[in-house]
Amino acid sequence: MRTKWAIVTGTTFALLLSACGSGSDSDNTSTPLRPPPKVAALGPFAGECGHVTDDEVRGLAGMLQISQVMKNSVGCNWQAAGYGSTSVTFASYRGSPIAREKAWVSNQGRNPETIDVGGRSAFQALDPSGDICDLATQLGDDFFEWSMAFERYSVHDNPCDRVRKLAELTVQRLQ
Repeated sequence: MRTKWAIVTGTTFALLLSACGSGSDSDNTSTPLRPPPKVAALGPFAGECGHVTDDEVRGLAGMLQISQVMKNSVGCNWQAAGYGSTSVTFASYRGSPIAREKAWVSNQGRNPETIDVGGRSAFQALDPSGDICDLATQLGDDFFEWSMAFERYSVHDNPCDRVRKLAELTVQRLQ
């Protein structure tokens, strides 16, 4: 008896499920389910390491000795000697919204300020401690960012003044 009941129940469920399939009204294949993704137009090439040399980073960042710690196709990082020492980072973002970076910076407790760098829209954000500055510059659907972190508890000027000079060099040298 239980076997017959299981067969009848299984058959009923199979019939119900097959009745829920798509009918002729929903077979319209010309209507896309989602809009096609936006293809970002490539902006100008920000260059390897922002078209800035190690010597220019050393001079503009006010670092006596630096070493390039990281260099790849989208960014570079320079650091002075010693743990917790001053560092400078360049990163280039293709097809990425600058607003996402601005939101991330805000979530880190930095207040982004809208600025202009070489005629391009940008923002800079100084950490409340005065030790860290992020500066991002819009390039069409792309953007690049310079960031500087001073050694904590050192006497220094505003790091935004220094990264702005680096960003201005990058904009001058865009290809």
